[in-house]
Amino acid sequence: MKRKELLYTGKAKSVYATDDPQRLVLHFRNDTSAFDGLKKEALDRKGAVNNQFNAFIMTKLAEAGVPNHFESLIGEDESLVKRLTMFPVECVVRNIAAGGICKRLGVTEGIDLNPPTFEFFLKNDQLHDPMINEYHIRSFGWAQDSDVETMKSLTFRVNDVLKKLFSDAGLLLVDYKLEFGRFDNQILLGDEFTPDGCRLWDAETRKKLDKDRFRQGLGGVIEAYEEVARRLGVPLKFNA
Repeated sequence: MKRKELLYTGKAKSVYATDDPQRLVLHFRNDTSAFDGLKKEALDRKGAVNNQFNAFIMTKLAEAGVPNHFESLIGEDESLVKRLTMFPVECVVRNIAAGGICKRLGVTEGIDLNPPTFEFFLKNDQLHDPMINEYHIRSFGWAQDSDVETMKSLTFRVNDVLKKLFSDAGLLLVDYKLEFGRFDNQILLGDEFTPDGCRLWDAETRKKLDKDRFRQGLGGVIEAYEEVARRLGVPLKFNA
């Protein structure tokens, strides 16, 4: 199925319509940004790596009982997905303290969080994705209580599945964000799961192998993404 008109351009992905009104094409671009777009750069191979990484993870999650929008790879940097009506919230689970929670609470990076923390954020770039809670979601009608419970349950199910998957590859799943939407009255995981939206550390050295390498100017961003993919067994393919 081929893409048609452009519907939306995000920070790192473009969304296209198809002949099927219930299907979309996600085009993963090489664009990389941080700090609400203040830092931008195009990184060679990034779109292809993230597209194929995401396909691998979404397939593993579906096999483990986490319904999601991914349907198939249709190119090295494009995927066919179900068209969801998205909830305007992000679900974040943190297994180890890093990033925003350290700044907000003054805790030391690297502390194991037991139990893992769960946080909601409003998906709004202009407001810098502020942290919200279930009362905000209910009061402003962003989702029903039953939707919230489903999103939380699926988010923790993802944690159970992916912590083991990454651990078996010698990696720590530090934290991640997920987005959900509705398709035919079912809540599905949408958007993507790539090193752009999670933190991954080497289990022994705690070397950062995610987007923090870009945020913190550590270099070797795509090489780190490719290392994670290699450890997981993601079959990366690039056009000549």
